[in-house]
Amino acid sequence: MQSFMFSFENIYLLWGLLLLPLFLLVYLLARRRKERMKKKLGDPLLVKEMLGDYKASSFLKKFLLVFIALGLLITAVANLRMPIGSSTITRTGSEVMIALDVSKSMLAQDVKPDRLTRAKQFLSRLVDKLPNDQIGIVIFAGRAYLQMPLSGDHAATKMYISAASPNSIPTQGTVLADAINMSGASFASKEKKYKTIVLISDGEDHDENALKAAKKMADNGVVIHTVGIGSSAGAPIPDEITGSLKTDQEGNTVISKLNEGELAQIAQAGNGTYQLCNNPDRAAANIADAVNNMDKKNITDDSLINFQSFFQYFIGLALLLLIIELFVSETIKPKQRIVKPLLGLFFLFLSVNTFAQNDKAIIKEGNKSYESANYEEAANAYQKALDVNKESLTAQYNLGNALYKWGKKEEAIAAYDEVIKTEKNNAGLSNAYYNKGVVLQNDNKLEECIAAYKQALRLTPNDDDARQNLQKALKKKKEQDQKDKDKNKDEDKDKKDGGDKDKEKPKPQPSKLSQREAEDKLKALMQQEKNLQDKLHKTNSRSPETPEKDW
Repeated sequence: MQSFMFSFENIYLLWGLLLLPLFLLVYLLARRRKERMKKKLGDPLLVKEMLGDYKASSFLKKFLLVFIALGLLITAVANLRMPIGSSTITRTGSEVMIALDVSKSMLAQDVKPDRLTRAKQFLSRLVDKLPNDQIGIVIFAGRAYLQMPLSGDHAATKMYISAASPNSIPTQGTVLADAINMSGASFASKEKKYKTIVLISDGEDHDENALKAAKKMADNGVVIHTVGIGSSAGAPIPDEITGSLKTDQEGNTVISKLNEGELAQIAQAGNGTYQLCNNPDRAAANIADAVNNMDKKNITDDSLINFQSFFQYFIGLALLLLIIELFVSETIKPKQRIVKPLLGLFFLFLSVNTFAQNDKAIIKEGNKSYESANYEEAANAYQKALDVNKESLTAQYNLGNALYKWGKKEEAIAAYDEVIKTEKNNAGLSNAYYNKGVVLQNDNKLEECIAAYKQALRLTPNDDDARQNLQKALKKKKEQDQKDKDKNKDEDKDKKDGGDKDKEKPKPQPSKLSQREAEDKLKALMQQEKNLQDKLHKTNSRSPETPEKDW
């Protein structure tokens, strides 16, 4: 059933109407001041003669026109709108956050065609079996990211699931605790019920805090169901870059095995169930039954509604009143002062069309381009969304990610800085600082990246990625400082040697070392050089962005 009720998109902006009484007070004070000035001039008949061209009624008319125009403009920015095409849907359901493992170990092929594809098949069937629930998506590897907030738009949910891959996350590894915490922070309601996390992984965790995170979620009324993907026998991991199999630091082929024990413990701690995904249909049915047997609440969903906005009519009427006010003069002969204000109003009216397109729809277009690796088009879309709504932190944050992928490092840093200026949530601020640090580190701006990582850790002290990257950046900075110090010493020595060029060169002295002593000294120097090279090789064997286990 369609609803044609009018509503305001930004109803809080209607508080601006409180400016109208203040404006009325200013008018009354101005009118009182005019009356006092007239009395000070002397005899009323003389004053009337002196002000023969003045019309007191025009002052009131001008005030009323501006007063009404101001009220219309405030109403316009609140955006009166009416739903079209569909209406708000109220249904009985719960909130479900999907936490999907996209680490490289999910590319193992012990289940066909591979673990990640099997997980997507399971999730597609699960979404179909939860038609009345709001669903959100968190993807994780060495770090967890909110891919899609809670929504009733299940078509978009499937799109995000199908696009998930190891390339979606720059930091590899498997950190289940981060995925659980991010999912818990993404729930919309504050009640200690109606909330479920469905964690899909092979359980090859490189973090020991997953069980603690699950117990904490259970204390907050969140039920955690886990789904295992893979086999206990395990399988090697294909390396997409080299085309060969993944190896560890010693050169041994990595065999990734399903850790059912840990996943079962997490489910038990989260008051949920564990399912082995041998059959996606059966596993989806079991998880859906568990979710559907939970307490439900009334969910109002307006994510699929298209609105017709009426702000342009309020702005147009306000502009008309302001134009009329320009023609109302307080003297009998109006002054010719209309050209410049009309031009300003004309350009203001032209700019109104900028706000006609909804910024959320533009962000969705940008997300599609980003998932297709068309980062230039994605950045342009996010910028367009910001032109519509300058306060959209989602568009600003996504713009930074797209610019970084596009290779525009300076612009990406500027975008993250804009998020940092306005973001109030600690988790969002920490992510902005962390991403800024990654860009700076890849640009070899060590001092700035160290400061960014430190700020991220102040906001989220448990962020292991920020701590590891900070340690690597500090180590690299120390090595760089030592090289600069050694270089300065060499330059000072060269300058000193250069200053002695005009002096008489001493005659070369014959070596006082015997041949045996010279050979021993040469061998010692060669061994020292070999030790130094081995040390440097060990130091540089890890990438500054790669954890010990990157699968």
